[in-house]
Amino acid sequence: MPRAVPGVVSLPLYVVILVLVGSAMALVYQGAALYFAYKMPRLDPIPSPDPLAPQPKVSIVIAARNEAIDLPGCLDSLLAQDYANFEIIVVDGGSTDGTREVARSKGPRVRVLEEPPLPSGWVGKSWACQAGAEAATGEWILFTDADVRHDPTALRVTVAYALREKADLVTLAPRVETLSFWEEVVMPFSVQMVLTHFRAPQMNRPRPTTALANGQYWLTSRVAYEKIGGHASVKDVIVEDVAIARQYRDAGMTLRIAWAPDLIVTRMYRDRLEMWEGLLKTAHGVEFSAPRQFGLLLGLIAFFWLPLAVLPLGLLSGSLPVIAVGAFLWFALFGKHVAFAVAIQCRGQYGLLYPLAVGFFAALIATSLYRGLRRQPLTWKGRSYAMRFEPRA
Repeated sequence: MPRAVPGVVSLPLYVVILVLVGSAMALVYQGAALYFAYKMPRLDPIPSPDPLAPQPKVSIVIAARNEAIDLPGCLDSLLAQDYANFEIIVVDGGSTDGTREVARSKGPRVRVLEEPPLPSGWVGKSWACQAGAEAATGEWILFTDADVRHDPTALRVTVAYALREKADLVTLAPRVETLSFWEEVVMPFSVQMVLTHFRAPQMNRPRPTTALANGQYWLTSRVAYEKIGGHASVKDVIVEDVAIARQYRDAGMTLRIAWAPDLIVTRMYRDRLEMWEGLLKTAHGVEFSAPRQFGLLLGLIAFFWLPLAVLPLGLLSGSLPVIAVGAFLWFALFGKHVAFAVAIQCRGQYGLLYPLAVGFFAALIATSLYRGLRRQPLTWKGRSYAMRFEPRA
C-alpha cells in the first residue's frame, strides 16, 4: 500500500484499509438495486388478444377512502379493459369527499359497497379488502388502488401471465409518475430501497425466501386467497400487502412479480406531506422495534452518505489510494442513481440529488424511532392504530 502523501490529517494504514473495504461494501450494496432491476421480468401490452385464451371471471376490488380525485381515472381505465369477464367492486370506507358519488356515476358495471363498521383489531384497508372479496363472485380477485390507471390490455395480460405461470398470486410494479420536485427526488430512491430490501425478482424462484405483494395491483385465485384466510390473516398489519404475500409463500404457493410500466401507472402522492405520511406508514408499520429502526438509520448513513466522505477524507489526508477510491465512488454512485431513475422511467438528472433523498428517508426513520419510543399511535387515512411492542408469534 503506498504511503500517504503528507496532508492536514495523516491516515494510518489500517484506516486506509478500512476505508477501502467499506467503500467496496457500499458499491456492492448500492449496485444490487441495478442488478435486481435488470433481473425483474417485464410484462408489456399485447394488442391482439388470443380468441382461444381462457378468461376466468375476475372481481376487481378497490378499497377507497376519500379518493374522489384519483378514482375517476382509475375506473375509466378499468371500464375500458379488453377483457370480457370481470366485475368492479368499490368498497367505500366512510369517505367524506364524494368518493361514493364518483363511483356510482360510472354506471351499473361498478358496484359500490359501504364498508361495514371497522371491528377492533382490524386495519381499515384490510377490512375493506376483505369485505370486497366476500362480495366478489369471480374465480380470481384483483386488488388495486384508486390511484392506479390501467392500460386496456392490463387485465388480460396479467391473467394470461398468472395462468401460464400457474401462479397463485401475481403482483405488478407500476411506472411511478413523478410531477413535483420532491416526488422526483424521493420516489426513485424509495423504489430502489424496496427492490433491494425485498430482493424482489427472487420471489419468482420455485422456493422463494422473500415475498411481497404490491398493494396497488395484485391478482390472486379465489381458492388460494381463501386457503390462507384472506385479509383476516393480516387484519392488524399496516403493510398488509407484504404480510399477505408471506402467507402465500409460507403455504407453499406460487408467487410471481413483474415490472409493468406500460400496463399500469400511478402517482402515489400529490404533495410532500402526503408522501411523508405514506412513506412513514410503510417505514413504521404497527410493530415497533427500536433496534430495527436504529439499524435502518445507521444503514442509510453508512451505505449512502459515508461513501461520499471518502474523497474529502483523501484530499484532506493526501492519501492517493483514498483519493482515487473516493473519486471513483462519486462517479459510480451518482451515476448509478441517475441510471436507476432512468431505468424506472423517471428523470435521470434528479438522481444527482440522491443525498437529499437519503436525508428525507433518514428523517423518516428518525421520526419513526422517536414516535415509537414515545409510544405514539400511527395515523393513516384519518384513523389511528396503536403500536405493538412485542414481536408477532
